[in-house]
Amino acid sequence: MSGPHRLSRRERQIMEIVYRLGEATAAQIHEQIDDPPSYSAIRALLRILVDKQHLQHRVDGQRYIYAPVVSRSKARSAALAGVVENFFEGSAARAAAALLGSAHGKKLTKGELDELSMLIDNARKQGR
Repeated sequence: MSGPHRLSRRERQIMEIVYRLGEATAAQIHEQIDDPPSYSAIRALLRILVDKQHLQHRVDGQRYIYAPVVSRSKARSAALAGVVENFFEGSAARAAAALLGSAHGKKLTKGELDELSMLIDNARKQGR
């Protein structure tokens, strides 16, 4: 899966920090990132994330403050929709079956199964 919106490891790290903080300066990101690259590398990555339309910025005096363009939940939904479309022929049922098949070796807990059952029941009630 490639293209202009695919994120590198460093870009994903930056997005996680910005989502966690709500908004952040380059200095705050540099402070919080694991094994940080140079400050100028952080600034270059921020410019790339703005170009890819993942981040927007506003000017506050001498610094830029970066914030996500879309909420984490919208970004998550869009990414999941892409996975369902690309890997499961658009079938949410096939995607769910793959998760439930625990191909990744991790069994779902009773609480997770109960939550899924509740979500399915709610979807049925809403006619989805």
